[in-house]
Amino acid sequence: MSIRKIIIDTDPGQDDAVAILLALASPEDLDVLGVVAVAGNVPLSLTQRNARIVCELAGKTDVPVFAGCDKPLKHTLVTAEHVHGKTGLDGPQLDDPTMPLQDQHGVDFIIDTLRSQPSGTVTLCPLGPLTNIATAFQRAPDIIERVQEIVIMGGGFFEGGNITPAAEFNIYVDPEAADIVFRAGAPLVVMPLDVTHKALTTPAHVAAFRGMDTNVGHMVAAWTDFFERFDKEKYGSEGAPLHDPCVIAYLIQPDLFAGRHINVEIETQSDLTRGMTVADWWGVSGRAPNALFMRDVDADAFFGLLAERLSRLA
Repeated sequence: MSIRKIIIDTDPGQDDAVAILLALASPEDLDVLGVVAVAGNVPLSLTQRNARIVCELAGKTDVPVFAGCDKPLKHTLVTAEHVHGKTGLDGPQLDDPTMPLQDQHGVDFIIDTLRSQPSGTVTLCPLGPLTNIATAFQRAPDIIERVQEIVIMGGGFFEGGNITPAAEFNIYVDPEAADIVFRAGAPLVVMPLDVTHKALTTPAHVAAFRGMDTNVGHMVAAWTDFFERFDKEKYGSEGAPLHDPCVIAYLIQPDLFAGRHINVEIETQSDLTRGMTVADWWGVSGRAPNALFMRDVDADAFFGLLAERLSRLA
């Protein structure tokens, strides 16, 4: 399989950080053209900082990091410090990054990259709200047909929501942006809560990270220790879902996941269900399928891949 060119669009977040590390540890599969930060788990001033911290941790300071949109298209920003802490990467003490933030706006980077690379060769990997992707599509609709694939962490159907009863956080923060992306016509793969809630950390998984005895291994274990506390209390589960690494794992080893090609629409009008991903799993609407919506993952193999790749980083 050829090496995939990807742009990671992200709002780090401990699980975003692990996803970025997984991508950067997999050069035989993925060519990370750039990392674009968006406001989400925490404000943009912190997400762009956190993205650079993660690239430095991986020893990949040559990967350009850009700042994108600092607020949703229409709504006031909702953040998730209650999950990720005030910095977004709470847990271990982190130094400020020394690698530069690129001067170019992240949306312009997305547009320019899709126009300059051969059509159908760049995959977009949004791990946070879809504001940057939607803004790029609105400003430059010619790029939509040039996208190879968009692999999204977001939404939920059988699992409901994690920020409201109906809505998953990434979609809820900017449902108008999500609606634009889901209607755009680019090939979509969706990693909803229905699959990420099956990729739960366990004490053995965290011990495996710590047992690497590397800076990356200790950091991932510490992040997981912090991140787990919220989900363990909320769901009564043994561990916490590593949501965002599912996107990167799919690009490396797609057979870890199973789902259906179905229609998915985004609710933007209702106060009660704003941000809901209305997934027509049973094909009752008659609407044309627009997304490969995942529901199952081989969790043991997923964590095996994660451990093997992260062990490559110092």
